[in-house]
Amino acid sequence: MSALKRVRRGRIEITARLDLHGLTEDEAVRELTSFVIRQRAVGCRCGLVITGKGRQGAGLLRRRFVDWLSSPDIRPAVSGYSVAGPRHGGEGAFYLFFRSAT
Repeated sequence: MSALKRVRRGRIEITARLDLHGLTEDEAVRELTSFVIRQRAVGCRCGLVITGKGRQGAGLLRRRFVDWLSSPDIRPAVSGYSVAGPRHGGEGAFYLFFRSAT
């Protein structure tokens, strides 16, 4: 069973959350980078990042999120991501799966 299915079924616990609502793009990317580095260091397996959907589904943070994951500071720490399930925010949030820090 995939990690995404296990999260959605409650078998993998979301142990970290980051809410980017109300931040500028620069603030959000700084917060995300810090969050990813910190959570990987403590051994987090799955985190939830809330970007919001924006007005009429055109949220800047939501659109830019995937681009930020390819940055040199974040890419090595993240093994994958997915749009969150409805109970965790749906299209306004993402699950992040972290690589082990070994």
